[in-house]
Amino acid sequence: MQEQFGGVGLAEQAEGETGAHSGIGHRARLRQRLLEGGAEALADYEVLEYLLFGASARGNTKPLAKALLQRFGSLAAVLNADPAQLKQVKGLGDVGVGTLKIAALIARRMARSEVQQQPVLGSWQALLDYLTIDMAHLTVERVRVLYLNSQNRLMLDHHVGDGTVDEAAIHPREVIRRALDIGATAMILVHNHPSGNPEPSRADIQITARIVEAGQLFGVTVHDHVIIGREGHVSLRARGLI
Repeated sequence: MQEQFGGVGLAEQAEGETGAHSGIGHRARLRQRLLEGGAEALADYEVLEYLLFGASARGNTKPLAKALLQRFGSLAAVLNADPAQLKQVKGLGDVGVGTLKIAALIARRMARSEVQQQPVLGSWQALLDYLTIDMAHLTVERVRVLYLNSQNRLMLDHHVGDGTVDEAAIHPREVIRRALDIGATAMILVHNHPSGNPEPSRADIQITARIVEAGQLFGVTVHDHVIIGREGHVSLRARGLI
């Protein structure tokens, strides 16, 4: 077992003293900045660099981190990228891809936990954060319905399907039927625009109106239809479209 001194291994000390950037000494310094500096201590490429330490025992992961950012454009886009696309970046194998995907999964579950712990309408920003983390970088259009109980707590986050938002992808009767089956009294419709622009289309507005009308017949309220994109989000209720 490697002898430890002051929380840093002797091998780390020796390699740090040689000035080798790719050595464990560099990793120790980066770790110290992370632990002492908080959320903004590391640049995006350094976050990726740190994550990839586990996939490379001693190598310099900075070039790979910068290559990933150049390829995908942002830290969020890297973490949400398809594994097959990630492996197209030279130097990134299955272990590195797994490291990035587990980080993305942790982020999603933390955000989802914030949504589940309190009434959705009283924690709207937490909901938007969760939806953005989960959907903003999808390359397909995905439709979800968040079913709520009478206290507006999340009962079910239902993945309806993938495809353009129209009656071929989301059937008003089926959406309302699911609400009645589980005893939900309200819902929030959600989908993403892979183009990045969250502006609602005519089809988005029309299908929302049909679901609102169907819900009124059975006492199920449609609180909102939120469209998520890389450039932000749009609330149809805030636009006066519900």
